[in-house]
Amino acid sequence: MSTSADPAPLSAAAQAQPNIALIKYWGKRDARLNLPAVGSISITLDRLWTRTCVRFDPQLAVDQVQLDGRTDAGGATRVCACLDLLRRRAGIDLRARVESWNNFPTGAGLASSASGFAALVTAADAALGLGMSPAECSALARQGSGSAARSIFGGFVEWHRGQRPDGGDSVAEPLLAAADWPLSVLVAITSRAIKSVGSTEGMNRTAASSPYWTAWLQAQMADLAQARAAIAGRDFERLAEVAEHSCLKMHALALAARPGLVYWNGATVEALHAVRALRAGGVPVFFTNDAGPQLKAICLPSAAERVARTLHAVPGVLEVVAAGLGEGARLIGADQVGAARAGAV
Repeated sequence: MSTSADPAPLSAAAQAQPNIALIKYWGKRDARLNLPAVGSISITLDRLWTRTCVRFDPQLAVDQVQLDGRTDAGGATRVCACLDLLRRRAGIDLRARVESWNNFPTGAGLASSASGFAALVTAADAALGLGMSPAECSALARQGSGSAARSIFGGFVEWHRGQRPDGGDSVAEPLLAAADWPLSVLVAITSRAIKSVGSTEGMNRTAASSPYWTAWLQAQMADLAQARAAIAGRDFERLAEVAEHSCLKMHALALAARPGLVYWNGATVEALHAVRALRAGGVPVFFTNDAGPQLKAICLPSAAERVARTLHAVPGVLEVVAAGLGEGARLIGADQVGAARAGAV
């Protein structure tokens, strides 16, 4: 029971969107700080989101974490560790209640941890009144989930590998706003199951055992430069070529680990072939895939309906989610989290 002497709970809510890497992040140079072995470039989506409310409360003895209405024992350790970083900055020791909702499958290769930790840091920063810069939020979100560094920003985003051992220069920055080069993204959902091997475990296994690891590290700078130039020049064909190249290299790298990592299923491969056939026929579209079975087709908006129809027709595709490029992490009203709860998304 609170008394008039108790400090009022500190709370805020935020929304963040997942991102899709075009030039892939795979591997860590420091696992403790979540520092990437290579830089990466991504696009932030608009229609998929995580909404998170963080409430620091003097009445709580421990942090309480819920995801999609369920106690998230698996993710709580990472969430609490991220909150500890924020508490340290604020000079407080209050525990927090965290309530988070996704409107897309969690842990299934759609970057739910990226949007989740970007929303968590944004909400906690506001609740504690820290006033961190976007770069500082990016660095903190990175320590919860590497790709969360990119979901702090919208549109086209580059996450720098950095050189400093403390990770101070391993942050993301925006390259181009979503409105400056609108693209459509069609996500072919081929499974809603949580993947059997998480990204962190997969990265560690790959770095330790894949014979292609050194070549992966050496080629990344050239891929980043080509993608950066393609984005600056709005050169779709050039971006398509380097993005597909980066995707296939990442999966070849993982396949060659011991034991090999196979993140695709049969429908993933069939959807990939369908996108390739469209592009060979002159449709402006290309594919990419992260560590999961969901294929993402990126296209010019004029081709979106045709690409969606094609993916819908692929046996094994459960759903096709249409999206565009979206904003970065931002504060929202607590009522929007309540609406997500009521809708049980």
